Amino acid sequence: MVLQLSAGQLTGREESHLLELSCGHRLQPAVAGAFAALQADASRAGFELAIASGFRSYSRQLAIWNSKASGQREIHDDNGRVVIIESLTPVEQLHAILRYSAMPGSSRHHWGTDLDVFDAAAIEPGYRLQLSPSEVAPGGVFDRLHCWLDQRMAAGESRGFYRPYSSDRGGVAPERWHLSYAPLAAACEPRLTPQLLLTCWENCTADEPPLLLGDELRARLPQIVSDYVSVAPDWCPARYRV
Repeated sequence: MVLQLSAGQLTGREESHLLELSCGHRLQPAVAGAFAALQADASRAGFELAIASGFRSYSRQLAIWNSKASGQREIHDDNGRVVIIESLTPVEQLHAILRYSAMPGSSRHHWGTDLDVFDAAAIEPGYRLQLSPSEVAPGGVFDRLHCWLDQRMAAGESRGFYRPYSSDRGGVAPERWHLSYAPLAAACEPRLTPQLLLTCWENCTADEPPLLLGDELRARLPQIVSDYVSVAPDWCPARYRV
């Protein structure tokens, strides 16, 4: 049965749909079970499949967004170069941030269905995990894991996990490390509308920091949702799609 998330759960403001794992990350219970099975499959193939990021709350996504919009956290372009946020117009700032970071309320990590993964067996103690394109590129430290995952997905043996950001459609950059549990995530996608996001932002609390670049986001929200929130219709097998 597909769990129908509330508006608060969809936008990361509520966390009642989650189960905490022994590693400290949180996912929906059905997602946790499927991921444990995928971890066992990976272990038999010689990998130590681990979670870098699971559920992410609205407040956490807001902190990430605001730190990038204010220049406190680095933004990188597709070649890994640091973007000087102050040199960009507000609209250019939006697109630079959205390339790798979701708007608060719009992250798939809010749903408890999506997670970023890596191979803990492929790195030395103290390695600084980056979740960067170079790590998952051919010859990169995690390339072997993702080639194995590619094969599992192609064979329909990935326990329901697929990549929503597998190709560059001009919006969000490809994220090979990002897996989504299609049996549940596919039902969340059509519900994440511009109006839902506007309502989410309006329901801010008195002690919550304002959403930086909020006026620019609101003015362009339908197009931004189309370009940076929507994913390719065929990101997962047809049997999962709503």
